[in-house]
Amino acid sequence: MIAQIQKNPWRLLLAINAAVIVGVFVHKIELPPYVPYIHLLVDYHFGFIKRALVGAIVALFTDKVPVWLVFALGGATWLITLGLYARLFQKTFGFTAKTLPLFVLMAGSPFFLKNFMHTLGHFDIYGCALALVLLLMPAGSLLFVATAALFSVILVLIHHIHLLMYVPTIVTIVVIRHYLAYGLNRSNVVFGIIASLVVSALFFAAQFWGTMPIPEADFVAYLKTRMADPSRTDLLQFAYIWYQPLAKEVSDTWGRLPHNILGVPVFALLIWLHTPLWRFFASLVGALASDLHKRLVIAALIGVSLATLVMFAMVFDYSRWISNWAVCLFLILHAVKMLPAKQEAPLIPAEDRKTNIFGLIITLIPRVGIVRPF
Repeated sequence: MIAQIQKNPWRLLLAINAAVIVGVFVHKIELPPYVPYIHLLVDYHFGFIKRALVGAIVALFTDKVPVWLVFALGGATWLITLGLYARLFQKTFGFTAKTLPLFVLMAGSPFFLKNFMHTLGHFDIYGCALALVLLLMPAGSLLFVATAALFSVILVLIHHIHLLMYVPTIVTIVVIRHYLAYGLNRSNVVFGIIASLVVSALFFAAQFWGTMPIPEADFVAYLKTRMADPSRTDLLQFAYIWYQPLAKEVSDTWGRLPHNILGVPVFALLIWLHTPLWRFFASLVGALASDLHKRLVIAALIGVSLATLVMFAMVFDYSRWISNWAVCLFLILHAVKMLPAKQEAPLIPAEDRKTNIFGLIITLIPRVGIVRPF
């Protein structure tokens, strides 16, 4: 039995990942949900403002928002995302002993589901979930492009930084699954351009005209009327983010840069630990039948990475940004697998000692964090 585990430990690593996720959840529910909770209180009561869609939807169902709703809503979204990813992996690669290392390295990555559990209640996971839906649904008609545009609008209304975080990946998925697979014509090109302009215009509206139009004291007073327990004023300490202009966010980010930049070597180490996965991704791209497809995929990866660098310059939640960058690469990997290939890319070996060590280390890392590593 022990010899079998040493030879092929991936089932055990999958079980350990499940235990780590439970541990992260237990730890998470003991922490005050400062940012996630206030996002459930803010709605469109005072007109169009940024970061208010989730709170506006919650307001349709309840006048008073309990703190536990952060964990209930976040937990449900996490479970849905897990289910969507499991279905996508089954559709793309299938669940076999040979594909198990690939599944563990992605689903068990500290960048992915474990970090989404640590950031439970934050808005990042919505981008991942909607991108997963696009990877699973039929892509042959303009309905697919329209759905992607709708999802992008929803994400920008949830938080405008999604224009840099998940919208580039959604665009990549649309290009790969619709435009490369079914070709270009006047209707889908015009529709895509119009959709891009609408999403971009909405982003600028949220960024520059989505600030709260009333004094902050009045805003906080209104938020207290939405709280199930108005005495928890500590949960309202981030009300200022609905007043903070872009210049102030950038200034704060650069002011913290000397300290936060110390985490970059840790991020580099975490990325290096995923080397077997990146090699498999490279082999997938190399196996594509069309050189044009290869060049477009590489360009998309560069574009998604540049968008992450812009986020690094604007907002200092570095651990979240690098984690979501990795998740975006995982999603694009699945999209690339759907393109025509001239040959089958070899899977990650299940019995390679070095790969097994990488898998064990990745499994034991519980999450990356929000601002600084761990």
